[in-house]
Amino acid sequence: MTNQVVIRMAKDLKSASAKNDAPIWAKLAEYALKPSIARRDINLNKIAKLTKENDTVVFPGKVLGTGNVPHKITLCSFSISNSAASKILESGGKLISYSQLIEQNPTGKGVVLLG
Repeated sequence: MTNQVVIRMAKDLKSASAKNDAPIWAKLAEYALKPSIARRDINLNKIAKLTKENDTVVFPGKVLGTGNVPHKITLCSFSISNSAASKILESGGKLISYSQLIEQNPTGKGVVLLG
């Protein structure tokens, strides 16, 4: 059974996709509705390799704390470990919710979808 919070998030993402003509939000909603066992994990060292300074990144899974991100990023993920969160904040980065992400980037332009 899917969590009610996840269902609400998927509904909001689909709505934002239709309203702003932004397919990235529909894709993210699709990932949200997958069973949790099908979701991926990613380590900070992999994020560091795939991003650059001041990127806005969304990852539809769990972010784990192995490695470091030496540059500032803004990250939105479905789940994040405490060590990963503290490392991102220490490097000057930010953690935001999906609703803040949509508010800041309604069309999805400039948002890097990992996964």
